[in-house]
Amino acid sequence: MHIKPYHREQDFERVGDFLIETYQPGDRLSNWLQPRWEYMHFHPNIKEVNLALIGIFEEAGEIVGVVNLEHTERQAYFQVRPGYEHIKPAMFDYAEENFQGVSQSTGQLIRALYINDFDSTLSQLAESNGYEKWVDFAEGHSRFWLDKPVPEASLPEGFHLQSLADEVDLEKINRVLWRGFNHPGSPPEEEIPGRREVMQAPNFREELTIVVVAPDGNYVSYCGMWVVPANRIAYVEPVATDPDYRRMGLGKVAVLESLRRAAALGAEIAWVGSDQQFYKAIGFETTFTVYPWVKVLD
Repeated sequence: MHIKPYHREQDFERVGDFLIETYQPGDRLSNWLQPRWEYMHFHPNIKEVNLALIGIFEEAGEIVGVVNLEHTERQAYFQVRPGYEHIKPAMFDYAEENFQGVSQSTGQLIRALYINDFDSTLSQLAESNGYEKWVDFAEGHSRFWLDKPVPEASLPEGFHLQSLADEVDLEKINRVLWRGFNHPGSPPEEEIPGRREVMQAPNFREELTIVVVAPDGNYVSYCGMWVVPANRIAYVEPVATDPDYRRMGLGKVAVLESLRRAAALGAEIAWVGSDQQFYKAIGFETTFTVYPWVKVLD
């Protein structure tokens, strides 16, 4: 087995194909879905991390495992080809050697290994090596079956739905995402290039990205949707609603419309990396959780 550092130009599509190949339908996901990998690379935060820290484990030129970060070098995630679970200890060692960073919540130097709740091998390795499971920072993962008609929901009078195929207004997109993720103040213009960058992702679909338009013309709710035809799955990312327009059912309508369009393209199930009540009220069910196992290094 060979371990090589990640090179975006050479390996971005290879790892994406590996994630598509290793997808296994069921109640839980052993590996990331390909859209999460793609979205990570076109999110503006990716410019702040060293992608060469990602380790690719190969055998005879085939990817059998990946240890990757997301948007910070203090995190590590594990992707393993079925049948190669025996390489997990080596992947754990790689994560220990290459990942660390300052915690935003405590200010301490830490390493956080994100491990599926059903992965006893990595969980035991983390516990025996002095890591603590931080349950308050867990990632719930929820699914929505698309084998039956998606429920209908209506908008308040004066609001309407449209997709980015109807209109792409980067200032309006920037506004709803900035405010929708609870950032203070006016949305800065320097965020706009990052919004444009996401739309350059190879599998970004304008017609699947739904916005709710307020009577004043502003976008006030946003739902991104990614479809992987080979796996017949959809992935919800991101979803945000302007705080001035919450609890009006706008986000629900946007998500349902995106789900409806994904189903029309052949998706049989949709996943979202969240266990929020918002998604449960729509009809998602949480099926597994990924916990950060954390070691303080200073």
